[in-house]
Amino acid sequence: MGNPRRLARDWLLWFCLIGWAMPATAQTLSLARLDADPPARDVVSGKVDAQFAAAARDGVIFESQTSPRWWRVVSPVDVDAGLQPHLVVRAPYQNRMELWTSEGPPVVRALFGADADLAFSARALAFPLPEGVRAGQPLYLRVISVGGTPMPLSIQPLRDVHRQDLEHVAWRAMVLGAMCVLSVLALGFCIGLGERSYGFLALTLLSQALFLALAGGELRSIEVFGHALGADPRMSRIAGMLSVIASNTFLAFYLDLAHWSPVLARVLRACNVLLGGLMLTSLASTSLLVPRAGNLILLVATACVLLACVRGALRNERPAFFLLLSWLPMISLTAARVGELLGWWVGPAWLIHAFPLGFALAGLVLTVGLADKMQQLRRDRDRASRIAAVDMLTGVLSRTAIIEQLQREVDLAHVRGTPLSVVFFDIDHFKRINDEHGHPVGDQSLRLVATRTRGKLRKHDFLGRYGGDEMLVILPGTALDDALTVAEHLREAVNNRPLTIDGRVIDTSLSLGVAQLGVGETFERLLERVDTALYSSKSAGRDRVTGDLSPQPGDA
Repeated sequence: MGNPRRLARDWLLWFCLIGWAMPATAQTLSLARLDADPPARDVVSGKVDAQFAAAARDGVIFESQTSPRWWRVVSPVDVDAGLQPHLVVRAPYQNRMELWTSEGPPVVRALFGADADLAFSARALAFPLPEGVRAGQPLYLRVISVGGTPMPLSIQPLRDVHRQDLEHVAWRAMVLGAMCVLSVLALGFCIGLGERSYGFLALTLLSQALFLALAGGELRSIEVFGHALGADPRMSRIAGMLSVIASNTFLAFYLDLAHWSPVLARVLRACNVLLGGLMLTSLASTSLLVPRAGNLILLVATACVLLACVRGALRNERPAFFLLLSWLPMISLTAARVGELLGWWVGPAWLIHAFPLGFALAGLVLTVGLADKMQQLRRDRDRASRIAAVDMLTGVLSRTAIIEQLQREVDLAHVRGTPLSVVFFDIDHFKRINDEHGHPVGDQSLRLVATRTRGKLRKHDFLGRYGGDEMLVILPGTALDDALTVAEHLREAVNNRPLTIDGRVIDTSLSLGVAQLGVGETFERLLERVDTALYSSKSAGRDRVTGDLSPQPGDA
């Protein structure tokens, strides 16, 4: 899956280059705010101009009051009417505005509801200025805000407005489309592989996409969303808090915080509980305290995730590296965006694109990281299976593995109609070897016997330790006569020369039983017969091969 540290370095470098390449903001307009809502005729006539106070930031409206407020906008330069200029208010979200001039009735704009102008994208409200603007000429905006959010203003030619709209739509379509595709893939993996972590990721991506689409206005052309969002901010707030809850749940699961950082896991759970309470509160209230509390909880959760990532990276955990790779830019953008919403600062123009793009890229990297984690889990599981299938002392198959293999070979032999034989043997007087030379020598004797007998078998034959010094050999496609010959080779491989262990010379021999699978016979019955044949070899004096010649069901 690549080196996570190198990927993180390249991703951060690319992200910084994207940020530097974004365009700068337009020329600054002078703003003043009237902390009241007098009649429009008094404002437009200039009667209350003396009551306007200079805004804290030029070129940016930040209206924290939900009751209507007036803003005076003044351009420092002349703007020719031939350019078809428009007053552009970026990132208005659910705020509603009225542009008043001395020329006539107001122009009312909003992203949602009856005042939405679908000729422009949802990135901004565009007010036409058909007569152009003279330097120092005041324009008056009446702002009906549903929550504090910075809204940069500029005066732009219609051509530039449309160009930027097209860029905005392209970015948003790419980002939301990517998030939806990733969520569908994650959901498919969840259903197909049965891995619930993919389900958490799918829920996270879908809830984030829903929040971005609701808050960004992409769903405003759908009637139910357009009217519901027009004057009520609760739907987008609930979607935003749901996305944070889903994200916290996925990240806690992905980083296994319950195991590695129980304290941080409890903090994230507490954040989720508080966000759930705020969601219920949002159903009954549109107070600005709700989103502000939600943003503060988001900052706490973000800090917890970052701390967990750093601690995991110090332990060389690959999930932590992938999460840092995907979320370090996202965390920075989240903190920047929350700072904007709390009125602490005003971000650059490109942040409106970088924030959702960060969501999509974070989802992509996390999908890759989750696939890497699943692959690692499968490698661990396969390794555990291999360990369970191998006898650690002799290196041959374990008892469980050799019995399971015999079951499979018996089924195949019945289906294909091919012969199958088994050989069952043990070491003669093995207890005496342990008693006279000690268990370490006995263990080494088992290893040498396993090595010598395995060397006499074909690649597709199977050798396993059945228990103690007993071993079972499966010979697919082998009839009884050939199996007796193989068993004789096994006996000779051991007794043709003594075992030499730590300077000791130990004479060793094998007793072997052989049986062929009968028509319709079960593997249990086959084991009983070959065990009987082994017992016959021992009763006859050991160091010999005995075949089971009893007639079987289906024999003529």
